[in-house]
This record gives sequence, structure tokens and C-alpha cells, in this order.
Amino acid sequence: MTTRNLFLLPGDSIGPDAMGEVRKIIAFMNEEMSAGFTTDEGLVGGCAYDAHGAAISEADMQKALSADAVLFGAVGGPKWDDVPYEVRPEAGLLRLRKDLELFANLRPAICYPALAAASSLKPELVEGLDILIIRELTGGVYFGEPKTITDLGNGQKRAIDTQVYDTYEIERISAVAFEMARTRQNRVCSMEKRNVMKSGVLWNQVVTATHKDKYSDVKLEHMLADAGGMQLVRAPKQFDVIVTDNLFGDMLSDVAAMLTGSLGMLPSASLGAPDGKTGKRKALYEPVHGSAPDIAGKGIANPIAMIASFAMCLRYSFAMLKEADNLEKAIANVLDQGTRTADIMSVRAKKVGTLEIGCAILSDLKALSASYST
Repeated sequence: MTTRNLFLLPGDSIGPDAMGEVRKIIAFMNEEMSAGFTTDEGLVGGCAYDAHGAAISEADMQKALSADAVLFGAVGGPKWDDVPYEVRPEAGLLRLRKDLELFANLRPAICYPALAAASSLKPELVEGLDILIIRELTGGVYFGEPKTITDLGNGQKRAIDTQVYDTYEIERISAVAFEMARTRQNRVCSMEKRNVMKSGVLWNQVVTATHKDKYSDVKLEHMLADAGGMQLVRAPKQFDVIVTDNLFGDMLSDVAAMLTGSLGMLPSASLGAPDGKTGKRKALYEPVHGSAPDIAGKGIANPIAMIASFAMCLRYSFAMLKEADNLEKAIANVLDQGTRTADIMSVRAKKVGTLEIGCAILSDLKALSASYST
């Protein structure tokens, strides 16, 4: 039997609440489908700082490096607002991305039909929305050096963050975007700020050259990132795959997330390059939402983004495509039945908590899996 090694990092606040629902799905797949998942668990974020004085320990980093895939919950909260910058909760996630070399962040923005009315936009603008944002994750302004705050005297300081991209970084992320587009509607929109940023000029040049060299069958469009943000809220269904840098990808994917009705709904995958021998990629899967410390432990957090992140894990790390389809279908079915957590509540829907909606999704998954096996 194939062994599939998962390393779970629930993190802080609602992270453990949401991860608990994924554990139930993993257990079902092992017991009823002989999926062969083995799991280990570690600390990341504020809880890791409390235990180890670091946002992730060296031992847990080694476990992450050895795993087939990492499932990550959420980190942070006001409890750790005053810890040193280099060990803040978010530093654990940044280190995971950097050390695992997870350069490609896949953030789908999908509007489930049952939730079209929950979007801040008119239902006709978002119904059927299916965008995939490909964000470069290990370069750009978040990692560029120098990164300093200098005391200039006389009460003045100067802060510097450096936006840096090399050709190879842009080539590999644009290649991921073009390859993903080939499995969808075959359209890519590249977003940067070439009108004011030299890195944007290079980005535009390299994406264009990569397209011409290997992916001319894919339709390519270029758009300034600020115009892209405007178009996302004006006519979002014009987009299929969007590829952009680390900073703009962070911002634009959150904009796209809110088109769907709730940040609590959306998963993400962060992928490394394929191994030359096995073809396997290092990978980390996480919900787009934050840690929501105000509702932690209350049993009301929405676990759907965490569950959908596991579906992405099934798809991209283990090629369990039917199982991923079934899990995503189970989520859609439960929403169609009117089952809602508070963040996506609507008129005439049934309001439930974390455990109830997780159990409903698992129940539907069991039914779908049984019909598939017969």
C-alpha cells in the first residue's frame, strides 16, 4: 500500500478548530479507502513561540522538509503583537515557504452557486466565477534585501524594503501559469506595474518571452496590477488565470477572495519545483483566511477553506483526482442544502457550527465515495 506522509501544522486560534475537521476526513479515507495517510503534527506561529521561542522549531522544520505535503492552519493574534519581529508568528509561514522553496502559490477564487448572493457584488457578476491566481511566493519585496529601518536622527527614520526579481524566478512562475491555463480556459493575464517599477518592466519582458518560446497556444494578456484590481471588482469573470508577483499576488488574491462571499471559503496551494528524479513537488496547503482570534475555541469557525485545501492536496500532491472531485462536490452539496456557518449565513439557511458543517461534508463525501466505488 502506498504511504502518503502528511505533516499537520494547525497553528493558532481557529487553525486547530478547522484542522480537526480535516483529521476526520483523513481518518475516513484511511479506514474506508485504504488511502495510506500517515500524519505527524507540530507547532507553528504564536504557539511555537510560546513553546520554543521561535515561530517554528528546527525539529518541526525538518519534519516539514521530509513530508510529502504540509497542511497548515493559521497563525497570529494580539497575544503576540509585541514579540520581536524576526520571531513573529507569520515568520514561521515565511520560513516554510522559503526553506521548502515553495515558489508557486495557487489561489482559486470560486463562487459556489449557493453563495452568489453572499458576495459584496451583484450575483450576476460572480455567479459561476472561477479564477485561479498564481502568485510568485519566494521572491519580490517580502524577501528582497536590504530590508532595514535606519535611525537618521532628529526623530527621523528611514525604512527600506527591496523588490528583487531574477529572470529565472519569473520564467518558472509564468510557466506554472501557462500550464495551469492549458487545463482550464487557456487564458493568462499577467499583472505588474511596469509603468513605475523596473521589476515590472522585467516581469513583462520575461513573461512575454516565455509565452513566445513555449506557450504560444495560450492566450496572454498584460494588465497593470492596479487596473487588475479595479477589473476584479468590475467584471471578474473576464479572468481565467492571473499570474503576478508576491506583493500584488497577496493583495489581488484577497480581493478575489471577497468576491466569493467570505475569506473563510477559499483554499490555497504552495508548490515547489518537481524533483528531477521522482517528479514530486514540495507542497504546503493552507486556507486563505487568517487566525480570527476573536472566535477561536467557540466552535463557530468556518472549516471549509481548510477542507478545500486538503482537496487541493489530494489533487496536486497525490494525484487522487476522483477523491479531490468528490470532496469538492461534497462541499458544494452541503452549501446547496442550505447549511451555513455564521460568516456565510443567509435567509432561510440553517446556521451551524464548525463540527456540524464538518460532519455534514464528511457524510456527503461518504455517500459520494460509496456510489463511486459501486
